[in-house]
Amino acid sequence: MRNFDFMGMPGTIQVRKAVILVIVAAFYPALAARAAEGAAAPPDAIPVTALDRGFAGLYNLDFAGAHRDFSAWETQHPDDPVGPVSEAAGFLFSEFNRLGVLEGQFFENDDSFAARAKLSPDPEVRGHFQAAVDRAQALARVRLAKDGKDRDALFAMTLASGLQADYAALIDKKNLASLHFAKEASAWAQQLLAICNDCSDVLVATGFSKYIIGSMSAPVRWLLRVGGLPGDKQGGISDLQTTAQHGHYLAPFARVLLAIAYVRDKDKTRALELLTALRTQFPGNTLFPLEIARLQPTIQGSSSTPHP
Repeated sequence: MRNFDFMGMPGTIQVRKAVILVIVAAFYPALAARAAEGAAAPPDAIPVTALDRGFAGLYNLDFAGAHRDFSAWETQHPDDPVGPVSEAAGFLFSEFNRLGVLEGQFFENDDSFAARAKLSPDPEVRGHFQAAVDRAQALARVRLAKDGKDRDALFAMTLASGLQADYAALIDKKNLASLHFAKEASAWAQQLLAICNDCSDVLVATGFSKYIIGSMSAPVRWLLRVGGLPGDKQGGISDLQTTAQHGHYLAPFARVLLAIAYVRDKDKTRALELLTALRTQFPGNTLFPLEIARLQPTIQGSSSTPHP
């Protein structure tokens, strides 16, 4: 966005909030994996491959176990770019967990997220993360040079850009750099969707951002559309619901995003239902109980208030 800098425009607070939340939406594609296998497998299937086990480990916040599984996959499939990009996701999410980034409550409050402080990352983890991203991109480019429609390579490029967007936005607080990577991730995702109608996982790459931008006022939506960021609130919800119902690796995170959308739309009962199911599915994840405990009092309070 060399000639259209939303962040530098005066008096566009809503635009800045929207851009920040679009960047955050890139956080979730980071947990996707092999597109072709994900499309063929039933949602929430019992983990059977090292990749399955690795991503299940990330959902349960078992980062050491996930790293072992991703490393095993890379050893068995040295030419597969999904292996190193999955490892990069593991490094990023372990750092998010250490720094307290994974708590979801800031999504409900745009102002508190916009005012977030710059964090102090572990330089060793940063190095491992970037090295894994670089390996994934190098392997993906080799495969794309042979076949421009290689699904796994397109997915790996989508994730690599999304992961870099996440790091820039949520750790370095470099919003413009993150927006650049987020738009790259969206472009790669569109290339994959053009050849794979049933790659439901990849819809998360655009669903939440479409919802957020679609929730903005008409002038803000127009400005963001000019900058290459379309908005469609109901379309975004539909994308997330498709992934939640038919996705594989990203079905649980689509439900997380739907819960966030429901909280923002004041439908906390539906959000609580989704989070309660996720807590049961991933008992090792301590974040779901925290969010449930935060939502329950507000639901009980609203239900006990008589309607006029």
